[in-house]
Amino acid sequence: MKTYTEIALNTAKMLGASYCDIRIILTNNESITTRNGEIGSLDRVETIGFGVRVIVNGAWGFASSSILTKESVEDTTKKAVEIGKAGSTVLRNRVTLTDEPAYNDKWTTPYLIDPFKISIKDKLGLLYAADEILRKDNRIKVAMGNMDFVREHQWFANTDGSFIEQVLLRSGAGISATAVGEDVQIRSYPTSFGGQYMSLGYEMVESLRFLENAERVRDEAIALTTADECPPGKRDVILGTGQLGLQIHESVGHATELDRVLGMEANYAGTSFATTEKLHNFQYGSEIVNLVADSTVPTGLATIGYDDDGVRAQRWHIVKNGILNGYHTNRELAHVINENRSKGCNRAEGYYNIPIIRITNLSLMPGTWDLDDLIGDTEDGIFMDTNRSWSIDQKRLNFQFGTEIAWEIKKGKKTRMLRNANYQGITPEFWNSCDAICNENYWELIGVPNCGKGQPGQRAEMSHGCAPARFRNITVGVGHKGKSSGQV
Repeated sequence: MKTYTEIALNTAKMLGASYCDIRIILTNNESITTRNGEIGSLDRVETIGFGVRVIVNGAWGFASSSILTKESVEDTTKKAVEIGKAGSTVLRNRVTLTDEPAYNDKWTTPYLIDPFKISIKDKLGLLYAADEILRKDNRIKVAMGNMDFVREHQWFANTDGSFIEQVLLRSGAGISATAVGEDVQIRSYPTSFGGQYMSLGYEMVESLRFLENAERVRDEAIALTTADECPPGKRDVILGTGQLGLQIHESVGHATELDRVLGMEANYAGTSFATTEKLHNFQYGSEIVNLVADSTVPTGLATIGYDDDGVRAQRWHIVKNGILNGYHTNRELAHVINENRSKGCNRAEGYYNIPIIRITNLSLMPGTWDLDDLIGDTEDGIFMDTNRSWSIDQKRLNFQFGTEIAWEIKKGKKTRMLRNANYQGITPEFWNSCDAICNENYWELIGVPNCGKGQPGQRAEMSHGCAPARFRNITVGVGHKGKSSGQV
């Protein structure tokens, strides 16, 4: 592969590019779904290709190809240079990259069991066994299961002198049951975005213990069809990890992507209220709110060795003791906030897209509370978990989220189950209302495998770590009865 990368870099320099990088990516995907005891889909796909990115006269140029030959690499690089030259004729601001050391390295996702070596028969057998438990009651009209596995073998090189090889492995799986009675209700396990996703092997699937959890999922779906509606009003809200992860994603993650903050990205859900003059002086949340970006945390979906700028993975505060403390950045934009190095957040979907700033693993740091004590300390509240619907405005300020399941809390006791619960708020007011966070024993990473951004749209993966947390005096009520469509 190094021969191909050298052709691209040498061709670009010969044609006048001041910078060039090339990413060669071999991808293996396997996706399995079941529905009511039958195969819903079964796909295995392998793709290979490369993308070349150049800077010419201060402008980006990019081209890609699925034909990996010396001639194709040379021709594609020439095309990227031509695009860069054309772009430079209408350039407003010249591209400036922050410095980054050159690396010669190889990085691989740690795992125990290669999911691509587990037979389709065994995988289907587990999904069918869970399906059988889910459909033991005829009020369950739809039982679904899925498994997804991705291996990306990447080779990256640039004119700064880096040559980096990475093998990234991600696994995901989940089950769900839809019950029909007085209402139609769904329960998902372990989360509602197709299940749990992690940078692990097949051991992640085994750890979910579908057969031990399927009965509870079924019974909760059925119970929800006759549960009381969530009463509207102002209540204290405790969010479980299955919902809090998405709250972090939408109201902090996207709000702190620097290209969105600067107004350069608005195609998916607008720009951001968290503008640069607020850095280091804006009260984003209460003093106990610490949100840390970390592309090194074990099992995170965005855990990598290097991003698509060739920047080494890092860890930093986005919100520190409640104050806005940082952004997700790349080599092109870090200098705008007077930083001399990128945070390593530039990633692309596949070889055929140009890298853009993406949320990395972003987590709410744990507090000190035991969950039972937190519930016991709540006089009048609602515990909500597992996302069902989401909506947030074009500045990442006003939001409304619905959950699959909720329970009322009265005088420190978790009481009746509630259906169609939702809550709404304004981002800084909401995070400033956070007065309690559970401890590290309840902290877990929630994988988001389908984050959408850009035009043409790109998908990316990341994880959000959190433990249940309490938010005071939140507006709650009856939510949407259907799940939101589109990407996160």
